[in-house]
Parts: sequence; structure tokens; C-alpha cells
Amino acid sequence: MATTFDEEKLKEILKSAFVEALEEHRVLVQDIVEEALEDFALAHAIEQGLTSESVSRDQVFALLEGGQ
Repeated sequence: MATTFDEEKLKEILKSAFVEALEEHRVLVQDIVEEALEDFALAHAIEQGLTSESVSRDQVFALLEGGQ
């Protein structure tokens, strides 16, 4: 006996299951999104670093210590 699913009904079932999973595992989803954003930001920073002018170690530490 074959069961025929209405496409709209299947869509609603999947949407409901997805929402339920997100609600039950909210912290996990939040951690995944945060990790992805951090990875994106790090990749962007590396890319900028590859195309920017180099500075000395002393210049970096002067900035970190609050000097100009």
C-alpha cells in the first residue's frame, strides 16, 4: 500500500520539525552561528593582513600599550 503525501502537508511537517529542533537545541544552534561568524571574521582579517602594509613588532606593541 503506497502512501501519497500532499506536497504542502509535507512542507508543513518539515517546517514544524525544523522549528521544534531549533527550539529544543537553541544553545547548540547559537554556538554554531557564533563559530561561523568568528571564522568569517578571522578569514576577513587574514585577507586584509595579506594585502596591507607590514609594520614592525615595536609599532604593534606601541599601539597595544596605548602609545602612538
